[in-house]
Amino acid sequence: MLKLNLTPSKTTRTLLLATAASAAMFLGAFAAAAGAAEAPTSPYATTKADIQKTLGFVPQFFEALPAVALPGVWEEMKELQMNPKTALSGKSKELIGLGVAAQIPCQYCIEAHTEFATINGACGAELGEAVAMAAITRHWSTVLNGNQTDETKFRSEIAKIIENVKKGPGANPAKPVTVIDGATALQDITQTLGLVPEFMKKFPDEARAGAWRLFKDVQLGAGGTELKGKDKELIGLAVASQVPCKFCVIAHTEFAKLNGASEQEISEAIGMAGFTREMSTFLNGLRVDETQFKADIARIVKGARAEAEKEKKKTAKK
Repeated sequence: MLKLNLTPSKTTRTLLLATAASAAMFLGAFAAAAGAAEAPTSPYATTKADIQKTLGFVPQFFEALPAVALPGVWEEMKELQMNPKTALSGKSKELIGLGVAAQIPCQYCIEAHTEFATINGACGAELGEAVAMAAITRHWSTVLNGNQTDETKFRSEIAKIIENVKKGPGANPAKPVTVIDGATALQDITQTLGLVPEFMKKFPDEARAGAWRLFKDVQLGAGGTELKGKDKELIGLAVASQVPCKFCVIAHTEFAKLNGASEQEISEAIGMAGFTREMSTFLNGLRVDETQFKADIARIVKGARAEAEKEKKKTAKK
């Protein structure tokens, strides 16, 4: 009878094992490739693609952000700062950003918000007044906190000031006071606000006239400002929120409401303050190249102007 030897030789076994190993490697590579093709695009890649689509390029400062942080940062920027449907206009949001940036201070954010405010229609005087409101808020925040102001009394004084403003000057307004020193400043404060807040009483007599004049001319608009009262108070509130100064938050919130600000506008102003501080921290902490940053901002502005011109031409054809 013919006997078959079914036991493979050592050489045959080696060949079989090698062939099996090669097949496994091939199938593994094929499976990995198929899996990669089927895997969803990462949030980071999706975000960069959206930035490219929206701005026409990906600015260097976005490239510098940690991959895990970029999606959230971009989404917040689009939904708040860049969103044309917010309660606050683009100009108001950028002036708020400028005010906050000016007193951080953050050169990157000053550059960006100045350019973005300008493209949204802000004039030179409005840019200056936004910065002035930031300076005034920081000034009085220092005074209020340094003097350990009583919060309950402060709230009461703010409430009385608002009540007096709502009443108006009456049928027989008082004769204007010429402010020449600390004493006459107190007279004018009383006449303007209906009382002298404790923190203004405690301010150095020698400097009170100048401090009051700045407050009255800019914040109260006695000097004739380009910015409306609402915008000035929202800038003050935004700055106060991130100082932070609870006294200034209380005052600017009430004054903003007095000037017609809605709860949504107040919320957005605070949101812009938070986002400006966030971006300032990223830009400075990551040591983003300033020259490249300015070039990227200029490119964004150029692209925005081009898009605006296209829309203008489309509207003209209709």
